[in-house]
Amino acid sequence: MAETVLILGANGRFGRHAAEAFAKAGWVVQRFDRSKDVLREAVHGVQVIVNAWNPEYPDWESQVPKLHAEVIDAAKTVDATVIVPGNVYVFGAGTPSPWGVTTAHQARNPLGQIRRDMEQAYRDSGVRTIVLRSGDFIDTKASGNWFDMIMAKKISRGLFTYPGRRDVEHAWAYLPDVCRAAVGLAEKRTELNRFEDVCFAGYTLTGDELIQALEAVLRRSIKVRTMPWWALKLAAPFWKLAPFLLEMRYLWNTPHRLDGARFEAVLPGFEHTELHVALASALPDEIGRSQKSMSAQTI
Repeated sequence: MAETVLILGANGRFGRHAAEAFAKAGWVVQRFDRSKDVLREAVHGVQVIVNAWNPEYPDWESQVPKLHAEVIDAAKTVDATVIVPGNVYVFGAGTPSPWGVTTAHQARNPLGQIRRDMEQAYRDSGVRTIVLRSGDFIDTKASGNWFDMIMAKKISRGLFTYPGRRDVEHAWAYLPDVCRAAVGLAEKRTELNRFEDVCFAGYTLTGDELIQALEAVLRRSIKVRTMPWWALKLAAPFWKLAPFLLEMRYLWNTPHRLDGARFEAVLPGFEHTELHVALASALPDEIGRSQKSMSAQTI
């Protein structure tokens, strides 16, 4: 008999891919509708909850604790497993890489502390929880992430913007792969720890390596500029998102990779999408689907 997953935030980037991945794997997929559904009622008959709710940065302080407390409360009523998309914010600046299951959570900045507290709430609750941690997303369409919103926004004109030092390692993850991994972990949930912290290593790339891979996909050189952080500082008094982007700037100058040892132990043989294929699928549509397809096939 097929198991049932409830997707919270099914219209968002993670929720959309998670719904597709679970459906493809034969699960019954229920999408939570905030306009009419009640969470404590929606969880009945559900074995897994994918908590892809993610407010905008300015709303984290007021909304994140409340939203996750609601999920924890609902999960307890049916003993459901909660899958939480994790990030690298919890580790903080100055923490030596690689970052993994045994790495201390030392973030002191506001966004990092909110994520620390949120994960600790799950750990303390006793709810069966899987934190699937990854780096910055590479998505199949523009979804407001760093890659499409800032870095590749003008790549159709041959211009790529990089936010930090190009010789520093940075963690990336192809979103469809992460969500396939979520399905695999859900199917093995009874074999895992009650609170499971799993790092999805994805791709570890310096800025120069990412640029070289993009040029290989496009089969031409691209002009690279450094992100003008000064513009964000000027915009900060008027654009509510700017201070939070500035807060997380350190991640572009702090070398980091994710330790995927636990992931490999739980999901051995997981097939990761080749980097060039992932990048080709993430490029803006105006570049041309045929060119992206050809590039991905010939590299």
